[in-house]
This record gives sequence, C-alpha cells and structure tokens, in this order.
Amino acid sequence: MSNDLIVVYPGTFDPITLGHEDVVRRAAQLFGQVIVAVAAGHHKKAMFSLADRIDMAREAVKTYSNVQVASFDGLMRDFVVKSGAKAMVRGLRAVTDFDYEFQLAGMNRSLMPDVETVFLTPGDKYQFISSTFVREIATLGGEVDKFVSPAVNQRLLKKVRHLAGVNP
Repeated sequence: MSNDLIVVYPGTFDPITLGHEDVVRRAAQLFGQVIVAVAAGHHKKAMFSLADRIDMAREAVKTYSNVQVASFDGLMRDFVVKSGAKAMVRGLRAVTDFDYEFQLAGMNRSLMPDVETVFLTPGDKYQFISSTFVREIATLGGEVDKFVSPAVNQRLLKKVRHLAGVNP
C-alpha cells in the first residue's frame, strides 16, 4: 500500500494483547504511519487507567519506527480527521466481530466519507484472544502469559493483586 498513508488503529486496549500487537505489526508493514489511538473509554469501565493503557501500548509498539501511540476522547471521527488519516484499521477475530465492525464501518463512512475502514485479521494463534477474556482470566487467578507480552502480564498481575487488596 502507500508509504505516506496515515492510518489510525483505535481501541481501548484494556490491556493491549498479542492479538492487538499482531494487527499493529501487519498495519505497520502496509502503511506509512500507524497511530494506535487509545480511547479514554468513557463508555466502558476500564481496568487500567488511560495513562497505563498508553504506557503498555507504547511498550508494545516501540520496535516499529512508523507506529506512534496517542489518546483520544470524544468522537473517533474528530481524532481521525485531526490526525490526517485516510483510513482506520480494525481487527477482526471471528464472524461475531464482523456484524459489529460492519455496522461501525458504515457509521464511520457516514461521518467520514473520505476515510476508509480496513479490516485486518490477526494470525491464527491470536484469533481467540480478547482483552475482556484476558482481564477475566487474570482476575480469576488464571495465567494469561500466552495472550499478552511479559510487560503487560506483569502489570496485570500487579493490578489483580491490588484489586484483591493484596500488597504487590
């Protein structure tokens, strides 16, 4: 694709998973600049603060020279337009994601007719991973080191201990 094309990969990334990282890797190979846009997530109750999610995302993408991390609040449309992006990247794991993502892409096209939505699928070994599952497994004492980077795993363990009232 285009070496000068700016794309935005939006999400709450609570936390960023190996599946997210795989989509970032794929996008970084296709586009000139990828902006991982971490949503403030006012509509969701996040486990991690916005600052923590930004830190984890920056750690996860630090090896890619054409990827940056930024946060946004409010309409994604405003962030995408302000960043000069011509496309948004969305990850698709399964057919169940498609219905929601298809509707979202249609709404975004209505709000931003000049911005395309590009769907990328993670590699086979990451297709079942979701942040929601990772948080739930970690909260219930399960191991999530196969689903997140070592740095994210450390933060998850610390957060779960904190939420349980156990000193780190």
